[in-house]
Amino acid sequence: MSIFRNKIILVSSAVGTLIGGTVLLKDRMQGASFEKNVRADGKVVIITGANTGIGKETAHALARRGAHVYMACRDMVKCEEARKDIVLDTRNPQVYCRECDLASMQSIRQFVKQFKAEQQRLDILINNAGVMRCPRTLTKEGIELQLGVNHMGHFLLTHLLLDTLKLSAPSRIVVVSSLAHTRGQIALDDLNSAKAYDEAKAYEQSKLANVLFTRELARRLEGTGVTVNALHPGIVDTELMRHMGIFNSWFSGLFVRPFVWPFLKSPLYGAQTTLYAALDPDLEKVSGQYFSDCAPKEVAEQAKDDRVAKWLWAVSEKWTGTLTGTAAVS
Repeated sequence: MSIFRNKIILVSSAVGTLIGGTVLLKDRMQGASFEKNVRADGKVVIITGANTGIGKETAHALARRGAHVYMACRDMVKCEEARKDIVLDTRNPQVYCRECDLASMQSIRQFVKQFKAEQQRLDILINNAGVMRCPRTLTKEGIELQLGVNHMGHFLLTHLLLDTLKLSAPSRIVVVSSLAHTRGQIALDDLNSAKAYDEAKAYEQSKLANVLFTRELARRLEGTGVTVNALHPGIVDTELMRHMGIFNSWFSGLFVRPFVWPFLKSPLYGAQTTLYAALDPDLEKVSGQYFSDCAPKEVAEQAKDDRVAKWLWAVSEKWTGTLTGTAAVS
């Protein structure tokens, strides 16, 4: 009996050591933190996709620093639950839920109309929401969902808010992109993935579009006092990964995820570079850059192609109806 007990103790000790080592490894893999004690009292902030993951942590941190936070979300039930959590913890009542479905240009326009009726200034716009590697789906206007939400929806939202951002200068736009942009290519002959659809390539294209948009917008905003920067938050354990087979099968849950888990950032740490780009005083006049782990990083060569950036801008204007007042793919 004592031998059996000793074996149990040895196994328990080994498991405990393994779990402790895994937790320690995860702590070391969380990346840089934004440590500066920068307040945001009275600043008006919009964060898309703020009801979960990185967006919620970003909203939480900014509310704690005194900002007036507008949570622009598609799911109002989840948004309200997140808002209550944030208000209870931060004691900041200036946190608001507003419906904004980035897959519907009508919804985006309605959100902006309501926001402008309530606020005369906008200090920080954080384009955070996104979808990743989903089955081919279309937005209300017929745009492939990953391109439509990750790029086109935010393109329209930003365009409609530029006048308010300029009046509020110095102000900032933060675009949450991804390291996946380094594998992306803009399909000039099939931007909408109508001829062929690969969920990974469509996602990578949308993240490259984020960086091209950031660089082109920075050029257009020179001298206005409005800056725009993009970032990679890290590989973060959020709902964004729900469509990836490696994370949502029973097999991966048992045998793959435990080995991957230590290398995933928590949403709290995933939000750190967003906070850095939104608040760091040293970045007040920095624009058109790309950050990761609270530091500048070089973008992929294809993200430096000004010709493609201008082409994408022209197509985005056409598809979002920012030139004609319509919004449809033709």
